[in-house]
Amino acid sequence: MEDVTRLLTETRRAAPQLAAVADDARNAVLQDLAKNLVARADEIIAANQKDLARMAQDDPRYDRLLLDAVRIQGIADDVAKVATLPAPTGKVLEQRTLDNGLSLSRISVPLGVVGVIYESRPNVTVDVFALCFKAGNAAVLKGGKEADDSNRALMAVIHDTLRAHHLPVALCCLLPAPREATHVLLNAVGLVDICIPRGSQGLIDFVRDTAKIPVIETGAGIVHTYFDASGDVEKGQKIITNAKTRRVSVCNALDTLVVHQSRLQDLPTLLEKLPEKNVEVFADAESHAALAGHYPAHLLHAAQEADFGREFLDYKMSVKTVPDMESALAHIAAYSSQHSEAIVAEDAKAIETFLNRVDAAAVYANASTAFTDGAQFGMGAEIGISTQKLHARGPMALDALTSYKWVIRGNGQTRG
Repeated sequence: MEDVTRLLTETRRAAPQLAAVADDARNAVLQDLAKNLVARADEIIAANQKDLARMAQDDPRYDRLLLDAVRIQGIADDVAKVATLPAPTGKVLEQRTLDNGLSLSRISVPLGVVGVIYESRPNVTVDVFALCFKAGNAAVLKGGKEADDSNRALMAVIHDTLRAHHLPVALCCLLPAPREATHVLLNAVGLVDICIPRGSQGLIDFVRDTAKIPVIETGAGIVHTYFDASGDVEKGQKIITNAKTRRVSVCNALDTLVVHQSRLQDLPTLLEKLPEKNVEVFADAESHAALAGHYPAHLLHAAQEADFGREFLDYKMSVKTVPDMESALAHIAAYSSQHSEAIVAEDAKAIETFLNRVDAAAVYANASTAFTDGAQFGMGAEIGISTQKLHARGPMALDALTSYKWVIRGNGQTRG
């Protein structure tokens, strides 16, 4: 893997050059990149078709992999949005003068070289570059083999845009697809400052257990919605339908509906729209009895223990019945991945209890978990959704791609 080490070394050497590139100049690069992506959409789609031809259409990853003109326009729009955002570096985060006259300032700075490992999501190639570049970071990308043609087509547009602005293409490199490149990246002490994995729980676990460089986990989304005793049925139906069926292959999709037992009679109405998408429901004994005769028999199954705490990434979901709020909180605490959790309720006390006590990166009241997304949060795009608590949590965008340094100004002070 000498080629991988060479790529990493070139990126490390190129990274400091970004400090001399003004924010206006970075924005111009991103604006041109947005235009170039749309102009070369046919080229990108042709490469994407090669990847799609190697994957079964019923594979849950197929939708994540798919690129078309609409999605490419959306990617370009996100890049253009990033260009309009304030620069996250050079901000004075804190400033004070000590009794001895020293002036202290805490200033935001780039992380340096950011490595991202991802699967089946070619849009990540562009999102990562745009956010890292805007924040003054060089980027090292390691995509999966299933999306390699798509990733390389997108990288070609990025590199051509950098060349047009007389910037080194090494500011963003795409590593070879084989897994061996991942091992080199995770051991690149001194070359890569931080690694962010995006993908399956297996990938996250592997990176966490293997890496010798710092890691920010963007974990799996095991997502719950709790329908409280006070929940509004119309709101609940809309929220559940959207959270489950909008895009099943994304990490903010609903996996488990937790329902108060006093509202079991409303369960058929809450799930009324799901058969239109052939959603399979794995229901516990009480909810199964409430759905029997109302939900299509071929789509209704008795839940097993493994159906809770499961990220389906498919047209499937589980249902858990609880007697009270405490039981709902306990179930979510036991099975949550601390990604996104929601409550549907009209009782203000129930809502505040849920929002205060559920431990997750994003907690919702009366809204779909589908909104857990950097672009939806006004961040332009995202590197990933962090489920850990150190450095960053939730959708990670520009501010999460910075650290800080202390700047001390004196006038000859010495310490006794």
